[in-house]
Amino acid sequence: MQFEDLGLIPPILRALKDQNYKSPTTIQQKSIPLILSGEDILGNAQTGTGKTAAFAVPIIQHLAGEGHNPQGKRTISSLVVTPTRELAIQIGESFTAYARHTHVKNTVIFGGVSQGSQTQALKRGVDVLIATPGRLLDLMDQGYISLRDIEYFVLDEADRMLDMGFIHDIKKIIAELPRKRQSLFFSATMPKNILDLSHQILRNPKKVAVNPVASTAEKIKQYVYPTNKSSKKELLFFILKKLDPEQILVFSRSKHGADRIVRDLRKKRIDCAAIHGDKSQNQRQKALKQFKSGEIRVLVATDIAARGIDIDKLGYVVNYDVPNEPETYVHRIGRCGRAGETGIALSICEPEENAYIRDIEKLINKKIQHADDNPFPQTDKPMSAAEKKEFQKEKNRRRQESFANRKKNRGSQNSNFRRKRR
Repeated sequence: MQFEDLGLIPPILRALKDQNYKSPTTIQQKSIPLILSGEDILGNAQTGTGKTAAFAVPIIQHLAGEGHNPQGKRTISSLVVTPTRELAIQIGESFTAYARHTHVKNTVIFGGVSQGSQTQALKRGVDVLIATPGRLLDLMDQGYISLRDIEYFVLDEADRMLDMGFIHDIKKIIAELPRKRQSLFFSATMPKNILDLSHQILRNPKKVAVNPVASTAEKIKQYVYPTNKSSKKELLFFILKKLDPEQILVFSRSKHGADRIVRDLRKKRIDCAAIHGDKSQNQRQKALKQFKSGEIRVLVATDIAARGIDIDKLGYVVNYDVPNEPETYVHRIGRCGRAGETGIALSICEPEENAYIRDIEKLINKKIQHADDNPFPQTDKPMSAAEKKEFQKEKNRRRQESFANRKKNRGSQNSNFRRKRR
């Protein structure tokens, strides 16, 4: 199948050709005709499947049609809500690329930066708004944004949205949307709470399932390096020296751990940077830009910060810490091997994480091969007292962060929500 077979208009076909898109991915083949025909969509799809184009292209085609006057005052006709700043920016870039030969305009709003440039863009008028929940509600409360003209609503990465504690924010946003609209709901996983939320948003949706979370990308080769905690740092140095990659994404369990990895790598004169929740938006964007351009070859990230990282032809992902949730592992390694490219995922596993590897193997229904070039193999030697203390400290940090997010969410739910209306 080719994009021409999907009923797309020439300006969009031209833009896709500019992007060097050859043929539609599975989710694009399934979703675009349904969205063009006005159906609500419940999409089960991971990042890296071409999901953004699957909803952006038909929305642009609708907005580029008759009834949307580029000379008149633009009102926000389409709203895309996504959990992280990085993902919002990526989606905005995609809308810009696909709409380049049309009059459809978009802007992106997110927290962590001054709102001045964002409100100026809104005053000039946009057709498509891509937003993170907090900044969206803030600007709605200030009267800069009205959702009364929304025709197309997209909730992207719904499972991560709930993981980050945005459920009440999402419900507030939904309450402000017109009842008559087309809604598109995408999530990598479909647990009960996600399905319950989808029922509040969608009307008689068509279900589109592509690449469920348990099935990792077929072209990603996976290896595990069992080792001891005391050897992890040296093992990472060994892997980087052996691979000598142009780009490699390293995952850390915690923000503090990510900073520590960067300090260790810089001592070895390895160009690198970290992105996590304690970094400012400017710092995160600078690091991501440097990584994409090749100025730095190693990017160290926590799970939340890495959501939305989309690097073409990223060849390697390293789990410096094995995640305790197997679904998180699948999301992590999905950063490489995207859009049909090959990728290699390596996991450095200390004894306390062996159980995590077994859980991952159950989920993906596949045995992860042990690397045969491990210079620091795992022994039966238990953790030292200092290592146990550090391991427990990191677990406690994650618990505290999760508790703080839940507490903040409850506070938000109980606070009075008054919105200025135009």
